[in-house]
Amino acid sequence: MKKVRVLILPKEGLLDPQGRAVEEMLKDNGFKVENVRVGKVVEMEVEDNQDVSSIVDKYIINPLIEEYEIEEV
Repeated sequence: MKKVRVLILPKEGLLDPQGRAVEEMLKDNGFKVENVRVGKVVEMEVEDNQDVSSIVDKYIINPLIEEYEIEEV
């Protein structure tokens, strides 16, 4: 078994109300930030030969509005 982490973010250019709210709050508090996006992380243990991309594409993300990266932990 191997442990993987999937980072899921809204696709670039799509509305991200949480990211915008965080960005505005940080700017209101004097921080210089841009392009804040809020996403989610999914960690799981899978068999070594398991196709993680297939799992993510079919069952975890909405491919119309989200993109992802997979990293082995």
